[in-house]
Amino acid sequence: MGKLILYLVIGILIGCVIGFLLARFLFKKTMEKNPPINEKMIETMMTSMGRKPSRKQVMQVMNQMNRYK
Repeated sequence: MGKLILYLVIGILIGCVIGFLLARFLFKKTMEKNPPINEKMIETMMTSMGRKPSRKQVMQVMNQMNRYK
């Protein structure tokens, strides 16, 4: 009976570690495919604030955001 409990605990721990690593990998892969903010979103945000951004301004904001990831 003691071995059964030990195997069960070890199995649960291994499953948790594998599940965590798999979830982290899938999350990173999803974030690379679909970044949370893109250039079009920044342009739309600046336009909604009442100013028409130039391409240079949009790229500056994107570079700042990427620098602080």
